[in-house]
Amino acid sequence: MASQKIWTRDFILSFLGQVAFSSVFFTLIPTLPIYLSRLGILEAGIGVLIGAFSVSSLIFRPFVGRALLRNRERNFMIAGGILFALSSAAYLIAKPFWPFLFVRIIQGMGLALFATASFTLVAKISPASHRGQSLSFFYLSINIAFALAPSLGMALLNRFDFPALFLVCTFLSLVALFISLQLKGPDPDTPQEGLIKQPLFSRQALPAGIMAFMGSFIWGAVTAFFPLYALHRGVANPGLFFAALAITLILVRGLGGKILDLYSREKVIFPCIAAQIIAMTLLAFSSSLPLFIVVAVIWGIGNAFYYPSLVAYSIDLSGSSRGPAIGTYMTLSDSGIGLGSVVMGMILQMTNYTMMFLTLSLMGVINLFYFFSLVKKRGG
Repeated sequence: MASQKIWTRDFILSFLGQVAFSSVFFTLIPTLPIYLSRLGILEAGIGVLIGAFSVSSLIFRPFVGRALLRNRERNFMIAGGILFALSSAAYLIAKPFWPFLFVRIIQGMGLALFATASFTLVAKISPASHRGQSLSFFYLSINIAFALAPSLGMALLNRFDFPALFLVCTFLSLVALFISLQLKGPDPDTPQEGLIKQPLFSRQALPAGIMAFMGSFIWGAVTAFFPLYALHRGVANPGLFFAALAITLILVRGLGGKILDLYSREKVIFPCIAAQIIAMTLLAFSSSLPLFIVVAVIWGIGNAFYYPSLVAYSIDLSGSSRGPAIGTYMTLSDSGIGLGSVVMGMILQMTNYTMMFLTLSLMGVINLFYFFSLVKKRGG
């Protein structure tokens, strides 16, 4: 019988490992485009080299999810940590275009291995009665990295230049690897002979994955274009918006995680989608820093419970096949991030920022209709 405690030894180790691992990812987000630009790579080339990481991760996640049915999550986290450390160090010598592209693909594989395995492990060791709260707490590891790592990356870049930045990323990857080596973890869910019968994607996780896709579509577009929008509106430091968002996510998830287990998944998901719609509508007509902060808080409150609820929802419906469920969910969620920036970039080029954010609000409305159709179908 599983322990009813959330903060077990393996949970704490997984949490700390995810903080270190995610810090590498978030450190490179604002700095790699600058690095490539200084090397003379044009915008189209930068887009390919940056995007190769996400594409690689997307391709490998479903395979990792299915393989987790017969392998310990610890082993995949170790492999992911090794690939992240090797690729971070390789940035020191791999010059664009093709060598750098290869390194980005390898690092994307590392993300697919580590992140899919870590979430699967946490889902497996969490007591069923506290699964929502446990996943909410675990998401804090990513929020902490999101709040701290981009600033760390820019500080390293401004003070020491790129070699020091890549060495710090290598060190953080090795920290994640070392922590992963200390994990124990439960036995695999499915015996090896049963793997052949398991599909690559989990049908049970598709509803949660589709809703995550639409929420991440909004996330991808806002993170890509809000900095330019803020500058366009005369706000000199767009980072304050993301700082307010990160603080809101940390506070709400830390203080309100119990809500995810006190109410049904449906009762939590509905107000989260509503908050996304309100935030995007308000953002379309905002032009000052105080209003941007209000949007960040509203959007942060919605996102704080949205993604942990959806992960828990997919696991609730998937039974013991947690690996494929997590792989399917994360594949759809990551796809939304990539497509959101691409599609909204096209719409922005044809229209303006107001129409772009209103289109994102419309995406939230579509998500709400899908949610209600799903709940009605299930008799909720």
